[in-house]
Amino acid sequence: MSDQGPESNTELSPLERTIAAKLSARADAMEADLTRFVAIPTGTGYSEGLARFRAIMRARLTALGAEISEIAGESKPAWITQPGQSVDAAIPVSLRAVSQSAVHARARPILITGHLDTVHDPHGPFQTLTPTSATRAEGPGAIDMKGGLVIMLHALEVLAECGVDCAWTVLLNSDEETGSLHSAKAIQHEAREHARAHGIGLAMEPSLADGSLVLERLGSSTFRIECEGRAVHAGRDFANGVSAVNALAARILEAAHLVDLDAGTVVNIGPLEGGPAINIVADRARAWGNARFRDAAREAIVERGLRAMTTAPDAPLPRTRLEYASNRPAKPETPAVRALAEEVRAIGEALGETVGFGKSGGVSDGNLMQAEGLATLDTMGPRGGNLHRLDEYIELDSMAPRATMLAIMLARHV
Repeated sequence: MSDQGPESNTELSPLERTIAAKLSARADAMEADLTRFVAIPTGTGYSEGLARFRAIMRARLTALGAEISEIAGESKPAWITQPGQSVDAAIPVSLRAVSQSAVHARARPILITGHLDTVHDPHGPFQTLTPTSATRAEGPGAIDMKGGLVIMLHALEVLAECGVDCAWTVLLNSDEETGSLHSAKAIQHEAREHARAHGIGLAMEPSLADGSLVLERLGSSTFRIECEGRAVHAGRDFANGVSAVNALAARILEAAHLVDLDAGTVVNIGPLEGGPAINIVADRARAWGNARFRDAAREAIVERGLRAMTTAPDAPLPRTRLEYASNRPAKPETPAVRALAEEVRAIGEALGETVGFGKSGGVSDGNLMQAEGLATLDTMGPRGGNLHRLDEYIELDSMAPRATMLAIMLARHV
């Protein structure tokens, strides 16, 4: 974590104290909303639950006078679907809500993004918000990111109560957990428009466990290595077979040599798909992987290394083919991002909250937003941990303070 930045104004105005008091008084209402939201199963691709949750968000944002629209999603490459994943039955839409002040360009525009989906099985045992102490509760998506959506709603509602005329646009997608492949273009378009208008970006991802803001993220890409061989019966004709599985194993080991932890480069192979039976030499094998990198130059090194494994379409067997998609660019710390973070830290200090700064190897839609030139803070949500696990938790007592930091920051950008 970094040391304290330059001295900032840590005094709250009378309006800001009123905002803080109103949001503190909403702590129970926030927990009630969180309980209701968590109980709606919204695993990526579960259209029924996502539609229910989207309708709730639509109603709450409509009540604030926002103009509501839905943005159709884009198709994603078929090869990205991994073994065990279902092909999307329907491409999800993104929900866009624009405040009246933003419609009429009366203030500095602010893009707030969030995602409705979680990684959790909509039919699994982890279905509800369960308190584990006076200040902590576990539940699917409680911290990633339904808690962030709760505090966003309450912050905007309190600002409306106080007559603060913010020019916000809220964009909520339903496929962030699988890379925002359907919604990336919508996010990028909104980010570009806000950048042109000298706006800022905020995403409601959770803070780090200690409340720190993430100022720097690695980038991410997805790839598939596919090997082709010749199928034969393993007992009768083994010598004439060409094993795609063996070829793939060699390619996986080659990919492992691209890892460079000192440079921040990670290459990881996950799902595998091989032959249909143990007594058949496999004629096809596939591996899906993910790369992480600090910048475009390091990504280029990874992509070149992976493509060097490929063979010509008419080369002797075994043959290797690569599919590659750059998913999210790296998100470096910039002076503009640092300035936004210092603002939040100063607000936190005035509220008695310590806000540190950190880095993450994880990615978010904030990567997409910042790559379009929009200075973006993407960890404005509450504190919690164990993301994507069956003991995912949220610190309930962090919701009101984080909502207050968000609301005051928005008010200061009017």
